[in-house]
Amino acid sequence: MPKISSKALRMPASPIRKLVPFADAAKKRGTKIYHLNIGQPDIETPSTMLNAIKNSDIKVVEYSNSAGIESYRKKLAEYYKSHRINVEYTDILITTGGSEALQFAFNTCFNPGDEVIIPEPFYANYNGFATAGDIVVKPVVSGIETGFALPPISDFEKVITPKTKGILICNPGNPTGYLYSRAELEALKALVLKYDLFLLADEVYREFCYDGREYVSVFHLDGLDNNVVLLDSISKRYSACGARIGAFITKNKEVLNAALKFAQARLSPPTFGQIGAEAALDTPKEYFDKVNKEYTERRNFLVNELNKIPGVHCPMPGGAFYCIAKLPVDDSDVFCQWLLESFSHEGQTVMMAPASGFYSGGGKGKDEVRLAYVLNRSDLEKAVTCLREALKKYPGSTLQAKS
Repeated sequence: MPKISSKALRMPASPIRKLVPFADAAKKRGTKIYHLNIGQPDIETPSTMLNAIKNSDIKVVEYSNSAGIESYRKKLAEYYKSHRINVEYTDILITTGGSEALQFAFNTCFNPGDEVIIPEPFYANYNGFATAGDIVVKPVVSGIETGFALPPISDFEKVITPKTKGILICNPGNPTGYLYSRAELEALKALVLKYDLFLLADEVYREFCYDGREYVSVFHLDGLDNNVVLLDSISKRYSACGARIGAFITKNKEVLNAALKFAQARLSPPTFGQIGAEAALDTPKEYFDKVNKEYTERRNFLVNELNKIPGVHCPMPGGAFYCIAKLPVDDSDVFCQWLLESFSHEGQTVMMAPASGFYSGGGKGKDEVRLAYVLNRSDLEKAVTCLREALKKYPGSTLQAKS
C-alpha cells in the first residue's frame, strides 16, 4: 500500500474540531452539548446578505474574475476607507475565506524553510498552513499573567535568523481576544523595518472591540506599504461562516501580482458568497452596535463567572469573542475529551477547545482551554454550570491533588 507524505503526517489536527467524534457520540447518547469550542456565532446573518442570495436572478453560475467580482472589490475598498484603511479595489484579492488569504500570503511571501514569527497562543490553522507550506513557525510566548499582551520586542529579536521572513499577528486576537495597542503595533513596525520583514495581519475581528478601546490596523501605520499584507474574512463580521469569502489586501504590487497567480490557479472565489458579501456591505451600523453590545454582555458574564470558579483564571479580553482560561486540571486535552465521554450534569455537558493546539508545542497550554462566547446568555449560564460541576468531579483535578 502506498505511503502518505511526510507533510501529511506532520499536519496537526485541529484543536477546535478533533473532538467532534466524541461530541457526536455524546449526542447519540442523548447528552445536550454547549458548543464553546468553535467560533460559530448564533447571531443572525444580516437579512441584506441573505436576501441578495435568495433574490439573485442568475441563470448561469459562472466563474468570477480570479481576483473577485469587480463591483464587490470596489465597494469593499470603500468599506476599508471607512475604517481609515486607504486601499484601492486593485489592492484587493477576494479569497475563499480568510483561510485561503492566509495560504496565498504564505505561498507568496515565504519559501520552504523560511521562518515566520508568531506570538503564541495563536489561531491553530496558522500552524497547519505553515506545515502545508514547509514554513517554520518561530513562536514568541505571550502569557496569561499579562492578559496575552504582545511579548517584549527583545523576545522577537532573540528568534530572528537569516531565514526569518515575516511576522504574523491576529488583532483582535484569536484565541486570546487580546487587542493590540497602537504602541505595541508601532514597536512591531520598527522591528519589521529594521529587518525588512513582511508583516501579515489577520484583522477579521475589527468590528468586535470592547470598552471603547481603539482598533488600530497595520494600515494605520505609516511607511509599511511594501511590508504589509492584511488578511480578512466576512465569516465573523456578518455571522456568515459558511459563505467562505475572505480578502487578501496589500499595496505591494509585486506581492499582489504573485498572489494573483495562486488565485488564478484555483480559478475563482464562490459566486454566491460574493453576491451576499457585496450586499452585506449595506448592513446598517445599528446591526453592529447591537451585536457589539450582545458580545460585551456575554463576555462580561462568562469571564466573571469563570473567575468565580475555584482554581480558574481568565483574563478579560478586549476584542473578538474568545477567551483563554487556565483550569485546575492536569491535562486540558484529556479533560475536554472526558467532558464528552464520561461526564454530564443533568444530561448536559460543555465542549471547549484544548489550548495546547494553539501553541507550537513543548507542553504549553496543557492546563488552558479556549472558550468562544458565541452562545446566548441562557446557554452560557448552563455551560458554566456544567464546567463548574465537572471540575468538582474530574479525576485529574489539580485542586484535588493539592487537598
